[in-house]
Amino acid sequence: MLDEIQKKREKMIETANRKGFTSDDTIRYSQELDQLIYEYQCFFNGKREDEMKLNFRQMMFIIPQLQVLV
Repeated sequence: MLDEIQKKREKMIETANRKGFTSDDTIRYSQELDQLIYEYQCFFNGKREDEMKLNFRQMMFIIPQLQVLV
């Protein structure tokens, strides 16, 4: 499931870079990503909280900062 989340995240970022952060496609991918993360968290609902935090931390990513030239 983590692979599916990562692929959806990459698709969302790629689309945001091409079409903008507020495009319909970017928003749709973001919502789909939210749903996948929610399902993943529900799966671990019965697990210890520290285990869940570790797994969630593995899914985290850093969005590169946009450079604005003035």
